[in-house]
Amino acid sequence: MPNKFVPMYKKIEHYIVEQIRSENWKPMSRIPSENELADQFGVSRITVKNALADLVERGVIYRMQGKGTFVSERKDEDLFSLGTSGAETLLKNTVGFLLPRLDNRFTANLLSGIEDALSDKGYHLLFSKTNDSQEHEIRKIREMKHAGVAGLIIYPVEGENYNHEILSLTLNKFPLVLLDRQFKGVETNSVSSDHYKAGMDAVTHLIELGHRNIGFISTKSEGTSSIEERLAGYEQALEDRHILIDRSFQMTRLSMSNSDEEVMEMIQQFLRSNPHMTGVISSNFSPHVIQAALAMGLRVPEDLSVVFFDDVVYPDFSVVPPTAIIQQEREMGREAGYLIVHQIENGVSDYRQIKLPTKLVPRRSTGIHAAEATTAAKDR
Repeated sequence: MPNKFVPMYKKIEHYIVEQIRSENWKPMSRIPSENELADQFGVSRITVKNALADLVERGVIYRMQGKGTFVSERKDEDLFSLGTSGAETLLKNTVGFLLPRLDNRFTANLLSGIEDALSDKGYHLLFSKTNDSQEHEIRKIREMKHAGVAGLIIYPVEGENYNHEILSLTLNKFPLVLLDRQFKGVETNSVSSDHYKAGMDAVTHLIELGHRNIGFISTKSEGTSSIEERLAGYEQALEDRHILIDRSFQMTRLSMSNSDEEVMEMIQQFLRSNPHMTGVISSNFSPHVIQAALAMGLRVPEDLSVVFFDDVVYPDFSVVPPTAIIQQEREMGREAGYLIVHQIENGVSDYRQIKLPTKLVPRRSTGIHAAEATTAAKDR
């Protein structure tokens, strides 16, 4: 059973000591700044200050005004004589969670759901952002493993075809759950939405409104299973209605590193290049699609109907309230939390891929295609 609660500053102390013991941080070398440690552990600078102050007092580290904090010259036996009760607790009841960014309702709800489930089972959460970088992701995985987390929940960065660190976790039967992603050829536990069905539902909705020239906008699809599945569902729905798939209606080259100005320009160029396109499904940067269309003088939905993947905060206050595919992100987080605890307590024997259903909520960004509306008026 999990042990009693250990304060975060004690966990940070243990992490620093373990980095020094393992010689990842050499004597006289500079350690990460207070801001970097605060970001890594998802805590305030005050918490980090408390951890550092205790280690300074014990002579593990020392500070130089204006230059940073450094590792003291200590003998190995001195370090091993430091208390380890916090380490033992950390090993048994802390789960690490990595995700690319925490800047929207979707990721915030994922985090909340995970924390709800872990708290319910008596576990604690160690959270860190990977900033959409596979290099950062690999480093954070190693750091969290070395800190002694009992398991990891990872929301991989976009465009990630292969991560040898995640493969290593799987091969070594380390408790692991992937969120919103699956890696081809890598057998592991995952929790995601049914993106394939969501793609089909979005296209079906537009087809039923009379649209046939339907576009798809996203970041790079290759290597991001959620986008690949949405795109596959989009194409299958067109095939089912015997509508020719036109690859020129697909723009899957946006990047999270693009500025807002670059995204707007790329979307407008795409819309100009496809004047016959009357509907579009947006997997990323969805609000930018409507903004770009309106800036070009297009009317939404009269000239262009738009379906969002994922909802926005306060949709009714949007310039055009968006029709959206709604995911159960909080429930996804809870499922991931319970699944990782099950692995920790029962061992990794088989693998589960949990897919939760989505829901399409029609609003004012989609409407009947103009030609269809004219035909309906004549029929009346």
